[in-house]
Amino acid sequence: MLKNLLSAINFLPEAHACVLMYHRVAKLESDIWEIAVDPDRFEQHMQLIKRKANVISVKELTEALGKKSIKKNTIAITFDDGYADNFHVAKPILDYYNLPATFFITSQTIGKEEELWWDELENIILFSERLPAKCSSILVGSITDFDLEQEVYLSKDLLLKHQSWNACEQSPPTLRCVLFFHLWQKLKPLPYAEQQLQLRSIRQWAGRIRNARPQYKCLSYNELQILGNSILHDIGVHTETHPALAFHAPIFQKQELLGNKTFLEKATGKDINLVAYPYGNYNQDTTDVVKEAGFKAAFTTEGKPVTNDSDRYRLGRFQVKNNLEYQFSQQLQHWLNS
Repeated sequence: MLKNLLSAINFLPEAHACVLMYHRVAKLESDIWEIAVDPDRFEQHMQLIKRKANVISVKELTEALGKKSIKKNTIAITFDDGYADNFHVAKPILDYYNLPATFFITSQTIGKEEELWWDELENIILFSERLPAKCSSILVGSITDFDLEQEVYLSKDLLLKHQSWNACEQSPPTLRCVLFFHLWQKLKPLPYAEQQLQLRSIRQWAGRIRNARPQYKCLSYNELQILGNSILHDIGVHTETHPALAFHAPIFQKQELLGNKTFLEKATGKDINLVAYPYGNYNQDTTDVVKEAGFKAAFTTEGKPVTNDSDRYRLGRFQVKNNLEYQFSQQLQHWLNS
């Protein structure tokens, strides 16, 4: 009987924590990457978490990981990129419910009148009222032989298709979506300066001027300082320019990570020692650089829990989508019990 009992204990789920990954708390007309959560739904999520889980900071989680003392039913909350709505919408809700969060911030767009490159590209290709029919030289130094045919003008039907497209799970439903995804794949591995050069070429081709939309702006420097001085919340490294790190040499990766760390520490006056990899993209060079630089932990976008045996430089997170309360409750229960 004792043998059977011990055998049953061995099959009990290992105690683990779930790290939730948010990006934006905003109501958007288009969200092709599913990174925005409606403010009302976000508050419902926080109410549910407050009732059903033990919410700790990422800093506390990494300390528990070091002691192998992670407890069941534990949740940590994170945000990536540094959109201004993190400060204006998410922070007041988090503060009201006394829930800690860690904000992983990219420094390049802080206080700048520019959108993150993927937002600007989406706006140009999917939502311009008119585009040229041909785009044989839309990228500098590259030939993209493409004909938009009947999609030169943005019809109501085309607009609706674009607004409802889920690029994470669905094939491109229109020629414009095909073009967007092609360009997105081309731009993603490039360093920031090259991305901006290509965006300027795309902008000129489309007859657009650079104009950052208010709803797509990132934090101001002052907002970053206030967020960083919060007793409840923490700031983490998300690189200077949000590159896909694994496409680049170790020296480039080191510059991106340490440059971001220096910028954030100057803004907040605090030691910044947590990292989230942009796009969840990393390789062995990345983890080596992070370890050598003295960071305490690093997070991916891999949907897996954090256990007492997790690699602290490959910690998983679960992306939270714009789900209704009952849907989020079911998802959360699954994550906590997985």
